[in-house]
Amino acid sequence: MPTPFAPRTFRSALGAFATGVTVIPTRGPKGELVGNTASSFNSVSLDPPLVLWSLSRTAYSFKSYLAADHFAVNVLREGQEEVSARFAKALGDKWNGMEYETWETGCPVLPGALAIFECRTAYTYQGGDHVIFVGEVVNFDHDPDGKPLVFWRGGYHRAGP
Repeated sequence: MPTPFAPRTFRSALGAFATGVTVIPTRGPKGELVGNTASSFNSVSLDPPLVLWSLSRTAYSFKSYLAADHFAVNVLREGQEEVSARFAKALGDKWNGMEYETWETGCPVLPGALAIFECRTAYTYQGGDHVIFVGEVVNFDHDPDGKPLVFWRGGYHRAGP
């Protein structure tokens, strides 16, 4: 028998799906660094190489992402819980003291990430209270031996053996 629909129980049910954790940075309209933690990252296509993620329309930096031509995806590794928490905050200088590099698009990337995808924004789609960003991957790098940071039922976990 289905559970009665309520936002809180629906969110709890969604939390049963374990996800990786990413930090998605871009540059704002005035060149400022922007970044958010997201667990909505997913692959879309190998040819062309496409990935997606979504962001709430109420996010403080929402307009910066809509205006940006590029973004990067930093897949976090085990032990990067602090990085995830830093970029999950709505305000504050998230980049203060943070080590980063810039590649071809000028978006900041985190050199300690498990995988990095530098993307050109290809499409945006309305998705209820979120917007879905689809990016064409123009550069990437990864550590084939590292383990991801996992988010499940409201907390961080380690991947299995």
